[in-house]
Amino acid sequence: MIRHDRPSRKRDSTIPLINVVFLMLIFFLIAGTVAQPLDPDLELVNTSDLDGREPPDALVLHADGTLSFRGTPTDPQTYMTSRGEEPVRIVPDRNVSGARLIEVTGALRRLGATAVFAVTERALE
Repeated sequence: MIRHDRPSRKRDSTIPLINVVFLMLIFFLIAGTVAQPLDPDLELVNTSDLDGREPPDALVLHADGTLSFRGTPTDPQTYMTSRGEEPVRIVPDRNVSGARLIEVTGALRRLGATAVFAVTERALE
């Protein structure tokens, strides 16, 4: 009698994959509910219509490397004589060179600024 061997069947490998995906789904469902939800009565502020302006006490560094304070051209020495030893906020133009920004912040620190903060735009998109 001749026996025919049946070809062995490969096990379906999708079952372990389904198990892993299911475990990940459960994990993210649980992890997502850990954070406290916002109060349903809370209405967030809409800032899309606000004008972008520098803070009124900030030193503005323009793209050409010039400085101004409240619309008046200035330099680090003149600015610091009227300020005293306190932190300085500087709003650099996005097109100003990094070397000029480092030069101005270094001069402000040498003239007595305890700290120099660069004010930037934070994009939420």
